[in-house]
Amino acid sequence: MADALKNMFGGAKSEQAAAGKPDSDFADFAGAPDPVPVAAPDAASLTGASAQPTSEVVWTKWYNIHERHSLSEFKPEGIILVIAAVIFLFHIFGTRANRAKARAWVKAHAPTMKSEFASVGFRGVPTLDSDFDAKSFIKEKSLFEFASYATGRQNVAFMDVKITLAKRFNPFLNYIELGLSLVTDTFAGPEDFVEATIYPFDGKEELTLPPAAGGVDARPKDSKSTFDGFVLAVVNKSSMQKLRDDRYDVSLTATKDHPKLPEWLTVMSENAEITETFLTADLIEAVSKAGDLFDYLIISDQPADKPTRLEETTPRKRVFLKYRLPSNNNYDQFIPLFEQFTRIPDALVRDAHFRPEVLKRVRATRESMIAQLKKALEEEKSEERALEKERAKKAKRDADLKGLDAKQQKRYLEKEKEKELRKSQKRMTMRG
Repeated sequence: MADALKNMFGGAKSEQAAAGKPDSDFADFAGAPDPVPVAAPDAASLTGASAQPTSEVVWTKWYNIHERHSLSEFKPEGIILVIAAVIFLFHIFGTRANRAKARAWVKAHAPTMKSEFASVGFRGVPTLDSDFDAKSFIKEKSLFEFASYATGRQNVAFMDVKITLAKRFNPFLNYIELGLSLVTDTFAGPEDFVEATIYPFDGKEELTLPPAAGGVDARPKDSKSTFDGFVLAVVNKSSMQKLRDDRYDVSLTATKDHPKLPEWLTVMSENAEITETFLTADLIEAVSKAGDLFDYLIISDQPADKPTRLEETTPRKRVFLKYRLPSNNNYDQFIPLFEQFTRIPDALVRDAHFRPEVLKRVRATRESMIAQLKKALEEEKSEERALEKERAKKAKRDADLKGLDAKQQKRYLEKEKEKELRKSQKRMTMRG
């Protein structure tokens, strides 16, 4: 059978081949042309003519950046750059303005400081015959704080000067401080002011001065700069209440208007005799000339901050001056006041020796404040002792409970509860 099929199909194929007809099974292969090899491109065409741009190339937006982007896309960046530039300009001009204002104060007061003190500034060398040098007379502690220093004067150990200016280099912070000052008295608004403090020797020259020939005891007794301690203040009424709240020493005084002073000034003193002794005509004239930019002039031997320990009640004699700086940098009205301020230690050594009756009244106020401080400290110590006793009692109770089993602990707690109940009932009975 297989041979018959083979002969049949074989015979058909041989007949088709004899008639010249192609075999349908191989028609696809018979009609496909032979592949023709593609010539390789010339090397010159790759690196030569084809690499050169021709005039037929069209430059699209991908190449023209100004067509793909516009400045409106960079508005946030532009705003940031403008704000940064404004802040930078305010910083530069504000810093320069503060430095110029500090130099103007030093330049105006330098003659007085040089005439009253042997050494002015931080170089530690005599400046009596030297030319004015703002860099040596003043020191920049920050962009809004400047300091000066003077020493080398009879009856005075040294003088500190602190100039505090508004933060012109940061207007945003200025506005914040201004807003807070309008809402609450806790924050002070931006101001330009100067604070000067004189530290008298008060008989302690041997602690800072080199010994004289023959030793310290060889000095004459008249060279001692001791004087009686007291508190006296000439104050602008606009800052009187704040000063009394902020300073402990001023809180010891009584406030009373003086007929020789302008209406906007008042005197805060511990005794009327002290007031009449140091409220001289020259001082009244100098303070009045300073105008309403004047804040206060204080002579004190008590701490500015309320003492919390008995050691802090030890008298420390100082003289304080504060006034605000004028906007036009004209200090003619303050020079007489500054001169009177630097000469107050001489008046203290000369005149601050009062009658026993006056000193008795002054001491009575101090002793009353010290007694209150002692009482407060004793109450604090009593509270600490009570707390310590309570902690020891609790520690003993916890230790006792740890050594008991569950039943014993339950009985212990029940007895403790009954004891507390009896105590409370007893207290209620006593109150009734």
